[in-house]
Amino acid sequence: MASLTLSKELTVPLDKVWEVVGDIDREPEFWHGTKSIRNISKKGNTVERDVVIAFKNSVCREIVHLDPKKRINTEILSGPIKGTKTLTLTSIDSNATSITVNWEIELSGFYKLFSGMVSKHIHKGTEEALERISKNLTQSQ
Repeated sequence: MASLTLSKELTVPLDKVWEVVGDIDREPEFWHGTKSIRNISKKGNTVERDVVIAFKNSVCREIVHLDPKKRINTEILSGPIKGTKTLTLTSIDSNATSITVNWEIELSGFYKLFSGMVSKHIHKGTEEALERISKNLTQSQ
């Protein structure tokens, strides 16, 4: 299993950050490894969905649990990648927020051959997603 944790501090209040990252249908805008999303069901703060990822246009089945203004926990149940992605928000002060993204994933079946390449891609993609989120928030202030 591969583990990866990246963080970014933003000079943006927690409420504003949540407005952007809590709108999980916007993920393809920031996470370019996510090509499209098809929501299957929503019950309270839990969403089941199919996500087409950039890796060979594969489909991953996900369950996303929203803990408003605190975290988004994504369970990746099936597809070439399985595991979790957890995005955690921490208020630093009234005008600053930290975003931490933690991946705990493994590739399944034949895709295990690509583990090193995929890990590097996810690391770079996470850095770029955090930067795009930051730019979006600072431009809208």
